[in-house]
Amino acid sequence: MSSPATDLAHRLSRNAEAVCRHYLSNGHREGRYWLVGDVANTPGRSLFVRLSGPASGKGAAGKWTDAATGEHGDLLDLIARNRGLDRLRDALDEARTFLSLAPDPPVLRQTRLPAPRGSPDSARRLYAMSKPIAGTTAEAYLHSRGIVTVLEGDPLRFHPRCYYRPDADSPTETWPALIAAVTDLGGRITGAHRTWLDRSGRDKAPLSSPRRAMGHLLGHGVRFGVANDVMAAGEGIETMLSLRSTLPTLPMVAALSANHLAALLFPPTLRRLYIARDADPAGDIAMASVADRAQAAGIEALALSPRFDDFNVDLSRMGIDGLRASLRLQLAPEDVVRFMPGATIATA
Repeated sequence: MSSPATDLAHRLSRNAEAVCRHYLSNGHREGRYWLVGDVANTPGRSLFVRLSGPASGKGAAGKWTDAATGEHGDLLDLIARNRGLDRLRDALDEARTFLSLAPDPPVLRQTRLPAPRGSPDSARRLYAMSKPIAGTTAEAYLHSRGIVTVLEGDPLRFHPRCYYRPDADSPTETWPALIAAVTDLGGRITGAHRTWLDRSGRDKAPLSSPRRAMGHLLGHGVRFGVANDVMAAGEGIETMLSLRSTLPTLPMVAALSANHLAALLFPPTLRRLYIARDADPAGDIAMASVADRAQAAGIEALALSPRFDDFNVDLSRMGIDGLRASLRLQLAPEDVVRFMPGATIATA
């Protein structure tokens, strides 16, 4: 016997173009496909939906893939991501409304379980339902920290009303949030990091814990670029984005905490690792631990040390030219030329 979700997905696939015109109105049809930027209805051509084909199997109507992220699914998945619906029953209700079907009987509604809170699946859904940060509160927040370089393809997005619950006994609040994807070495999303923001965009939200991560984090991180032989690693997202302001082509990963930095997994091709340390005891311990593991694996480990508490404070106080001068002295000479635009090696 097929499930209600399967039945609704098949009904949606028989009306695939109507679904796309309603939920992905910024896209357009090209041949047998509907093209749009992503599940959030951003203009573009990365996501494509098959409009015709068999009811199931290879080439089925209603199947979609986002070429930029590798995400895929059926039209029920698409509706859930597009509308920001975490619970299956809410996605089913939305699909029934679109198809003008009667609501699900309450007895069936009680049998459905929500997706596990804090799981990798929940993290992937949160990231999918978020949108690019350009022109958002998240971009304003990064600019307030002196970070103006966020490249297309970076794993950063924005959610305007991200749920926040101080503790199990408190009501749920919503705040704008910077959302970062945590990925493994293969690029698969295993978790997400949330930075809740003040609605002005000038600072973090006035919450007791405005930064939280969810999903599977150990060994993984927020990755900027694809590492090959050289990579930089550190704790915070703002720390690594500050480094990236002067080293835009150096692959980097933010491990999100000192403990997770110490447990970071290395790409098999890595030959040199720059460790961006935070100037505190936990940062020193994490740097020593990850350096020992790297050296045991035959990887050269070099420390990058800030002048102040961390590299974002350096960027704020010293400016990009001051940070650039400080980092230039700490890089291997060949990496200065390779990763610092316009730099040359001084000769006697």
